[in-house]
Amino acid sequence: MLKYAFVGVVLGAVSSPVLAQDAASGEKIFNQCRACHQVGETAKNTVGPVLNGLIGRKAASHEGYSYSTAMKNSGLTWDEATFADYIKDPKAKVPGTKMVYAGLKDPAKVADLTAYLKQFDATGKKAP
Repeated sequence: MLKYAFVGVVLGAVSSPVLAQDAASGEKIFNQCRACHQVGETAKNTVGPVLNGLIGRKAASHEGYSYSTAMKNSGLTWDEATFADYIKDPKAKVPGTKMVYAGLKDPAKVADLTAYLKQFDATGKKAP
């Protein structure tokens, strides 16, 4: 009986809420970000900073962009969980941020957007 309980715990842990990520769907979601952000080898800072190499990058560290004091002092490093929390409600996560965006509330869409952004390294090259 104990053996079956252990298997149930392991299967429960493995099937915990991990969202599948769809980069193609994330590219479509990124269309709403394009008004302010760019990715890719020719990306430039515009209203918002370039998002190449975002995951793993320290917040307010992309060269040439004028970040808010709030973002500079946030102490954040962008990993998937931090980005998901931020993009859900930017002004709640970093009060005083310059980002004017109501937020992306759907966890599946956040996961897809993250998958899309993760494809771009710091130079904007897209992983195959």
